[in-house]
Amino acid sequence: MLTKRFGEWFEVTVPSNWEGITIEDVLKTEWTMPKQMLHQFRMEKGTRLNGETKNLNTLLKQNDKLQVRLFPEEEYGVSPEYIADLHVLYEDDHLLIANKPAGMDTHPNEESQLGTLANAIAYHFQANGVHTKVRHIHRLDRDTTGAVIFAKHKLASSILDRRLEKREIKRTYIALVHGIIKQKKGTIDASIGRDRHHPTRRRVSPTGQKAITKFNVIQTIDNKKMTLVELELLTGRTHQIRVHMSHLGYPLVGDTLYGGQPIVPRQALHAAKISLLHPLTSEKIMCKAPFLDNSLIFS
Repeated sequence: MLTKRFGEWFEVTVPSNWEGITIEDVLKTEWTMPKQMLHQFRMEKGTRLNGETKNLNTLLKQNDKLQVRLFPEEEYGVSPEYIADLHVLYEDDHLLIANKPAGMDTHPNEESQLGTLANAIAYHFQANGVHTKVRHIHRLDRDTTGAVIFAKHKLASSILDRRLEKREIKRTYIALVHGIIKQKKGTIDASIGRDRHHPTRRRVSPTGQKAITKFNVIQTIDNKKMTLVELELLTGRTHQIRVHMSHLGYPLVGDTLYGGQPIVPRQALHAAKISLLHPLTSEKIMCKAPFLDNSLIFS
């Protein structure tokens, strides 16, 4: 798909498979634009065809130039802050994937908080002349490292949120756990709810939210009685991997909240890979997040 950006506008050269459908069909069906956003585009004349404002029911022809106003200037929503060594794994006009280090929140938990990945992204946007709200699609625990997706405009955020909910974004983690797991692979299907005896801890609970994690043993470390595990999240519950592995009897090394031993300074968990289809072009994106933390060894 041929695309380009000029100012606030995103232009798509209409491909052959869009021939004969309407502008509204593209917005509603191809890009799954929410009704409220679609109404806003209609009222504000946020689409053009070959440089002219057209009714959304206008039929498209191959090689037409469809322009959509995706990039109005916005406040960042968080304070831009320079943080050294921001690791950007992927970036274009629509999304950014960053490699979060240990000891950093994904986004502020209160208005005045600084030092988060979102603050660093806001500074990165500012330094590159990008004026848009910082929108995280998912988050990682403060001491979990690895890949995090940010959307750069409302439509990308809406599409990615929906795909995450429908399990169409594949997130692969690596964890080091206590114990030797003899089963080479499996699926943990155990609902997770709050632990009423602790303010932040979660627990497996039949009345909790559905939670599914797939695991695959990479390596057993017999002399240390540990196992290196690859895990895939099919849902995104708070502390999901930590709760599920502890529930199985294999808590993460360093995860004292869920029974791990403090032989390393944090839980040994890294979001190693993200695979998804681009929200606007449907091209395949696969990002691997290099391991940055010298305090842990995952091999």
